[in-house]
Amino acid sequence: MTNTSNDSMLDETHDPLLQSWVEGANDRVTDFPIQNLPFGVFRTAAAHTPRVGIAIGDHILDCAAAVRVGLFDALPDAGRDALGATSLNPLMALGRDGARAVRHLVSRLLRTSGDEAGRAQPLRAQILVPMSDATMLLPAQIGDYTDFYASVHHATNIGVMLRPDQPLMPNYKWIPIGYHGRASSVVLSGTAVRRPAGQLRPDPAVDPIVAPTRSLDYELELGAFVCGENAMGQPVPLERAESRLFGICLLNDWSARDMQGWEYQPLGPFLAKSFATSVSPWVVTLDALAPYRCESYVRPEGDPAPLPYLSNAHDAAQGAIDIRLEVWLQSAAMRASGTPAVQLCGADFRTMYWTFAQMLTHHASNGCNLRPGDLLGSGTVSGPGATERGSMMELTLRGKTPVTLLSGETRAFLMDGDVVEFRGWCGRDGAVRIGFGECRGEVISAE
Repeated sequence: MTNTSNDSMLDETHDPLLQSWVEGANDRVTDFPIQNLPFGVFRTAAAHTPRVGIAIGDHILDCAAAVRVGLFDALPDAGRDALGATSLNPLMALGRDGARAVRHLVSRLLRTSGDEAGRAQPLRAQILVPMSDATMLLPAQIGDYTDFYASVHHATNIGVMLRPDQPLMPNYKWIPIGYHGRASSVVLSGTAVRRPAGQLRPDPAVDPIVAPTRSLDYELELGAFVCGENAMGQPVPLERAESRLFGICLLNDWSARDMQGWEYQPLGPFLAKSFATSVSPWVVTLDALAPYRCESYVRPEGDPAPLPYLSNAHDAAQGAIDIRLEVWLQSAAMRASGTPAVQLCGADFRTMYWTFAQMLTHHASNGCNLRPGDLLGSGTVSGPGATERGSMMELTLRGKTPVTLLSGETRAFLMDGDVVEFRGWCGRDGAVRIGFGECRGEVISAE
């Protein structure tokens, strides 16, 4: 699929010729060139208070420090206050325009030439922190978390295994399906994930048991952070939905499939999902992703058109984002022997049936009030091919065809000691590659 980005979405911050005086940002394989500038929250051993940071190469721009030395004086008071906060919520409260103003100023501060760069570079020691010296934290205080089911390929793959006569439920192509997740158990990449225990019914002929899950799975997803706010009872029309999307991170919706299969009827996921959801530390703004916008999923002939509140020309032409995603796995035995992680799948986010804008608009269509820092999960990202299945349940056909690792071990589902890592990036001709960092977690025993 070719990129169909509207040139009006691009500005000087996307110029592929821009380089930074922070040398690591000019590495062609870095996730964080000057064209990216994602936001996160960090602390250091020397300064324990959480601070807002912006990734640039292998360093972090310490926004609180930059405020103190006057580099953000051109911003309004609210912008400077947000950059001195301990989470991204105040910046998210300012909406896309507030974040865009910061992005533009930081781009000028960190590029190789210009008046702002001339003021910033001599202050390098005061405003830059090596990533190796930083401990990353959750980027926002997440008030609410909603997970969607937006990949028709994932929904079909799962449906074929559970309902071969009707893989997709009748509502799937009409409505962005979602459920309300558990915000309190959203954790940062690197946090160990304890195998959950719960009710299982492995044999339908006998009573259920309580035991650790035997079918622990990952789900390859993206998360979108909400910015701005709508009053309760006030929907968000599709033409305004993107103004409410601050940025995107990697997300692993860990799932206990055997618990889920027993408990989900009739109200859907509960304990099988609420034990942990991992997110990556850096939030790539929607503005940074402008060069990679593309046509939304083209529905096959016979599929219904989205209802009017979920459809407009802009979303159809460039509502999707061309993001390449991968899942890597390394077992405990592989780490012990020095065997590298193996890639289990790769998938493209542009194949999603519903866009993030459609998800947000539908979420608010009943008047639900969405607040700064709320998190929306995309649902598992899967493509049409056998190597594009974003969960082990799909990849192994519910455990019937285990995958073989480089160590010779096999996996139907995740085992204790397994480390799962997600990676994601964007790249195309005429634009600089930008990435999302990583989202990783190690499975530890239930005991």
